[in-house]
Amino acid sequence: MPLSVIGAGLGRTGTMSLKIALEQLGFGPCYHMTEVFQHKAFEPWDRAGSGQPVDWEQVFAGYQSAVDWPACNFYRPLAEKYPKAKVILTLRDADAWFDSTQATIFRHVDLMVADQSTAAGRMFKRIIADMFAGQLHDRARCVEVFNRHNAEVQKAIPAERLLVFYPAQGWAPLCRFLGVAVPDQPFPRANTTEEFLQRFGDRLTGG
Repeated sequence: MPLSVIGAGLGRTGTMSLKIALEQLGFGPCYHMTEVFQHKAFEPWDRAGSGQPVDWEQVFAGYQSAVDWPACNFYRPLAEKYPKAKVILTLRDADAWFDSTQATIFRHVDLMVADQSTAAGRMFKRIIADMFAGQLHDRARCVEVFNRHNAEVQKAIPAERLLVFYPAQGWAPLCRFLGVAVPDQPFPRANTTEEFLQRFGDRLTGG
């Protein structure tokens, strides 16, 4: 099935909450970094990060939507591949985003990229570390890249196809954009720092 929703927001901008929300709204299953680990699907993203051609239909077979890293780095080719898909850019305060990365994924990426003999290590280097020129703990550098990415998305994707979305806004703008009814339940809030470390800590450190 073709993707109907593409998430362009970087990790730690509420992408897990968006994944859960999309699945509740009928746009699931939703592809997220959790699926990469669950299925050990590092190889195609390693190839994509090196500029090699990737069979996107194979990568996203069975999925209706995709959010978070690594997919968000490829929002442009995915938007071209799936011209009917809508694009959602999740946002949050840039400094709060940086602080969150330091407590979670960027805290471990150095260890991941140290071993370039594995597809997982190469994927993290090409998809995340290289995006920030390896300066994953430099606030000014990371915030600049974060802001530039968000500006580029808004420039590249036509306004009628794009939702700039702060998850704290809740269901209303998301449901209006997707043309579905607002659920009678709270908007999901997931993958806090504590939940992230519980879910990914051992996987990222090799434990």
